[in-house]
Amino acid sequence: MYRIGKEEVKEIEKVIKSKQLFRVGDPKQGHLGECDRFEKEWAEKIGTRYALLMSGGTSALICGLVGLDIGPGDEVLIPSYTFMATATSVLMVGAIPVVVEVDQTCTIDPSDIEKKITKNTKCIIPVHMVGLPCNMEKITKIAKRYNLKVLEDCCQAVGGSFKGRRLGSWGDAGAYSFNYFKIISCGEGGALVTDDRTIYERASIFHDSGTAFRPYAGEFSIPVFVGLQFRANEIMGAMMRVQLKRLDGILRDLRKNKRRLMEELKDNIKGINFAPSNDIEGDCGVMITFRFDDGVVAQKFASLVGGYRPIDSAKHVWFDWKPVVEKRIWHKPSLNPYNFPENKDLRMSFTKEMYPESIENLSKTVFVSVSPEWKAKDIKEKVKIIKKGWEEAHKNGN
Repeated sequence: MYRIGKEEVKEIEKVIKSKQLFRVGDPKQGHLGECDRFEKEWAEKIGTRYALLMSGGTSALICGLVGLDIGPGDEVLIPSYTFMATATSVLMVGAIPVVVEVDQTCTIDPSDIEKKITKNTKCIIPVHMVGLPCNMEKITKIAKRYNLKVLEDCCQAVGGSFKGRRLGSWGDAGAYSFNYFKIISCGEGGALVTDDRTIYERASIFHDSGTAFRPYAGEFSIPVFVGLQFRANEIMGAMMRVQLKRLDGILRDLRKNKRRLMEELKDNIKGINFAPSNDIEGDCGVMITFRFDDGVVAQKFASLVGGYRPIDSAKHVWFDWKPVVEKRIWHKPSLNPYNFPENKDLRMSFTKEMYPESIENLSKTVFVSVSPEWKAKDIKEKVKIIKKGWEEAHKNGN
């Protein structure tokens, strides 16, 4: 979370004083709560028909997969570089994640998507990591060609875009996180968006304990089924409405400072190299991405400037998803999707050695974070640090 202030306190105080903390009010009183209002505003911001506020980004991914009717017998393509929750969400609905290489943008490689498609593939989850947009034009064309569903994981790219269109609106559905470490936040929280009524209904039912409390369940065209409890509350809704008002300003300042820093670095460091981007304008601006010819030099540079290589980011890299790699899913073997008879013919291995392109790209890239609060003097200081780090890292003929 980048910005928070008295406005959030004021709106949360209103909710507490109202004593209406539960998101489902009395339909007879025509109650339209903070969560309902946020959902309308979020759908409008992203450009979709429907939005659901819920407890987290992982729950949004799970509900998105339920909405897309993904389950046992299905393979879902995910990138090698993403938080482990992308993989675990697939497993939670009984399907099997299949890992795809990332290219030099550190996002899912469209050419490898096509190589990984089989008769069992049902869905692609492009992940817009650290605010970097995937090539949604290529991905949606591939999905259409092979009749696959697309669930965008926008958890780390809230408000970003690709070719002028908001991330989350390109696929069949899009999932977001409002965790404390995301661009806008209510501590924990998430949302799902879609244009498809059936996806929305399935996700609504599943995220709300089978829609036990929703007054409009009777309006659904599909039978209510048992779900889990991922509901948000009115405090979350109130805070997110204020945070949403801050979003465009945060993105504007992140992008402005990233652009200024990159321009200064180009002017001051000979041979500086940035990683390619699928859409530099749509990128959220949270990171500057440097590209190196050598992973050792990249690692040294990262340590000198306070950055990091994505290969070193633990649970965000496929070989470090320990419970998934070791197939320790659920608490009972009979609940483990890797043991389901429907999944016996699906691909279940993804060792470190299987993804050389990802190892190369994630080892030779360095991320350095950007702040929306930087002033001109902060950028100049950052240039000094990065210039010194660049020169030190390239000493001794490297």
